[in-house]
Amino acid sequence: MTKLQVAIDLLTTEAALALADKVAPYVDIIELGTPLIKAEGLKVVTAMKSAHPDKLVFADLKTADTGALEAEMAFQAGADLVTVMGAVDDATVKGAVEAAKKAGKKVVVDTIGVKDRVQRAREVTAFGVEFVELHAGLDEQALPGYSVQTLISEGKEAQVPFSVAGGVNIDTIKDVVAAGATVAVAGGAIYGAEDPAAAAKALREAIYA
Repeated sequence: MTKLQVAIDLLTTEAALALADKVAPYVDIIELGTPLIKAEGLKVVTAMKSAHPDKLVFADLKTADTGALEAEMAFQAGADLVTVMGAVDDATVKGAVEAAKKAGKKVVVDTIGVKDRVQRAREVTAFGVEFVELHAGLDEQALPGYSVQTLISEGKEAQVPFSVAGGVNIDTIKDVVAAGATVAVAGGAIYGAEDPAAAAKALREAIYA
């Protein structure tokens, strides 16, 4: 069954914890966004894992170099999953995966900026990553003609464990699930909602419908 991941793109530990408290009953993975970690440091990871030890905590470091070192830092802070950029050298991905194996944790590869996401997804899966995040960033989503359906189609084609991030909402989540996604990542659809808990609950119900 597809897991639901909330991407928290807020900028303070307090705001992130407050949101997580509301939506935790309905999500499987709590992602701490890159701007949040840059603003607050890895202590936000520790705080979130302490507050929600039963949830997978996802540190979106978007590592581009020193894969093993940054993965170790995230895991020591309490992260269960950490991201490495798909566009980087293979050695960076492999280094992070080795660190994850030692720690009993997992690596996710983020495909922002990758031209051929399908090919790269297959390549990095062979290195032992947990899943590949087919991801269109907020800047790409703002471009004319953007559609999350592109990512969904790429997931079907790649035939590797994948998540979809970039426009997942109550109208598109059924397509994400039908495509066989390991994880559906919802950011603005939850934290931008008037009632984040109700939004997360509706998304979870859509997955299980």
